[in-house]
Amino acid sequence: MNYPHKQQEETHYLKSTLAFLEKTIENEYDSLAERKHDMLTSRREMWENSAHASHDFDKLTEMNQYLTEVINSTAQYSEKHRLLTRLEKLMDTPYFGRFDFLEVGTDQIEKIYIGLSNIINRETGDIWVYDWRAPISSIFYRYELGNAQYNAPMGAIKGQVSLKRQYKIRYGSLVYFFDCSIAINDEMLQEILSSNASPKMRSIVESIQKEQDTIIRDEVNELLIVQGTAGSGKTSVALHRIAFLLYQGLSVRLTAQNIVIVSPNQIFSGYISDVLPGLGEENVNQFTFDDFSRQQLAGRYTMESRNQQLERLVLSDSAISLKQHGAAAFKGSDCFLKLLGRLLAHYERHMVSFEDIYYDGKVLLTRQQLRTAFLNSRKTLPMTGRMKSLELMIFDKIHTYRKARLHKIQKFLTTMDGHELDAKSFGRLLAIKEARTFTRRLRKTTDIDFFKLYEMLFSQAGLLRKLSKGLALPDDLESIVSETRCYLREKQLRFEDCAPLLYLKFTLEGWDQFPDIRHVVIDEAQDYSLLQYVVFKQLFRYASFTILGDVHQTMSPYAEGALYERIAHIFEKQRSAKITMKKSYRSTYEITEYANKIPDTPLLIDTADRHGKEPHVEEFRDEAALEQAILQTASMYLDQGYETVAVLCKTAAEAQRFHARLVNCSGMKLFCSGVEEMQKGILILPVYLSKGLEFDAVIIANANAANYFDAMDRRLLYIACTRALHRLSLFHTGEKSPFI
Repeated sequence: MNYPHKQQEETHYLKSTLAFLEKTIENEYDSLAERKHDMLTSRREMWENSAHASHDFDKLTEMNQYLTEVINSTAQYSEKHRLLTRLEKLMDTPYFGRFDFLEVGTDQIEKIYIGLSNIINRETGDIWVYDWRAPISSIFYRYELGNAQYNAPMGAIKGQVSLKRQYKIRYGSLVYFFDCSIAINDEMLQEILSSNASPKMRSIVESIQKEQDTIIRDEVNELLIVQGTAGSGKTSVALHRIAFLLYQGLSVRLTAQNIVIVSPNQIFSGYISDVLPGLGEENVNQFTFDDFSRQQLAGRYTMESRNQQLERLVLSDSAISLKQHGAAAFKGSDCFLKLLGRLLAHYERHMVSFEDIYYDGKVLLTRQQLRTAFLNSRKTLPMTGRMKSLELMIFDKIHTYRKARLHKIQKFLTTMDGHELDAKSFGRLLAIKEARTFTRRLRKTTDIDFFKLYEMLFSQAGLLRKLSKGLALPDDLESIVSETRCYLREKQLRFEDCAPLLYLKFTLEGWDQFPDIRHVVIDEAQDYSLLQYVVFKQLFRYASFTILGDVHQTMSPYAEGALYERIAHIFEKQRSAKITMKKSYRSTYEITEYANKIPDTPLLIDTADRHGKEPHVEEFRDEAALEQAILQTASMYLDQGYETVAVLCKTAAEAQRFHARLVNCSGMKLFCSGVEEMQKGILILPVYLSKGLEFDAVIIANANAANYFDAMDRRLLYIACTRALHRLSLFHTGEKSPFI
């Protein structure tokens, strides 16, 4: 609701802000033209006045000076262009909130307007709008009327909040405003939550809640673990946290290139790709564990992807599924990590076979000398590094004998028919070949093949049992060993073997390719094994971490009750915290309450006060009738104004089957590979690819007892139900799942 006596004041301030912004944009365009002129001039001068190719050092120095100028002018032009893009975006909505603040010790109330970015008069120092990430802006999200404070560089600033106001401004016009006592008034929150889902995740900067703001602005903890219920906004919060860290990082040179997001799949990567640009920041690096594993382990095996692993686990019948879950869980466990550590120690002590080093008929180093040197070498170096140091020691040892050896070869050649005249050149060639043969023979010992070492664990009789004394092993260990040996022999690699292999690789060889990564966000934390977290620690040794997950949404065989405690133990950060987000904002009250009863222990989750229709459950006589109902219901949802309708199937195989029968009738799009981009319309996909996504309406294709019957199926069904914002339908043939 608006206040007539304040309408004129607010309209005037908006017009003044837009006028100043328009003038600023005009000046920045003039400045951009100058930057463009400087950039083109520096490029032309480099082309005209410097050598295009030269071996003259002075010429190269001159060319380098021109190149530096070109790089600087191009960077200045790009930065000015980004600033203009940000300012033009503010012309639509320059701000969305305001609070009036009286600082202790002063008598002047400040009107603080909050927006996506600062709007500042550089000549006078007047601030028209504060960036939502500025320290003072935290008051808007965290405090009601009355006492408040914020943390400034010089310390805590205290004062009184006498007014809080929120605005809806679109296309530069004031639609409405209202006063409120808490950060986000229900009226605005309801409007945001009631809108349709988007194929791309949107910014929540206008509706950040107090508990979300605490996570976003945390600068203290090196490890921040967030357990957030489905729909609590944890991924959005993580992206806004990145934007905040980049804003704060101006003083410590933190840029988008210093941050990495570990995404569950490519669909999710595409889904979140618009959030940071929408907040005025560059997108940060993203990668999936899948892609990284393929890059590091390529060439030796045919590798199973994460989606293929999930499909295999989900498709199996109950007995086989339990067995395969057990094998995957074992290979991601703390027990298996200890086994790999013992394997490395065993290899170092008992399996590295040294031989006496002969050169020119003399023993330069005995096998015992080599073993002693290796075992006494610096333990701080990885094993491969220690082997390379040993290799260098051997080459240094033979270096003094090379001339004598070459002379002996050449002298011998002079006595042979046909080589009297080319003894020197042919002798050098023979010496080179001899050196190469020596090097190849030496590297059979000094090169360590982590693939073969891993294969040895499963192929060498009794080795795994020997190394596992005192460890709690699975009952079907022999079956796991036998099956692993078979598919490794056939050069097949399952997804659960990737983390152990990467751990061996990085432990043996070391890893220092990501020294510039300073912060890492890991989403869907519950779906990674402990061994994968050990690999993350190896990869990002200098980074702080934000880790987000929901133990109730795990599809992983690795999940443990004390997962977050184990993660904290692995990373060993001095300052860490775990925060729980219990309130769900995604679904209506009816859908959330329905979904919360699916887990074996009903969940106690706070729900945003937004109501809708009850979830609809219906049985059909056969699959043809069910397919017809899916088509009619999905079309009905589109007609009702819902823009994204998901038909969720248990597996990719089931999704492909339904799509083949329905595609000609509805034009629904199939999502199965994990690389497609989200679109509006009717989408059909397996549940495991829907994680992290949301849809206006969800239809669960066949929620019967044959499809959803065990513990993993229960979690899949919970995940499927919690994807829906406004409408949820569960269709089945035969007996319905016991979980619904």
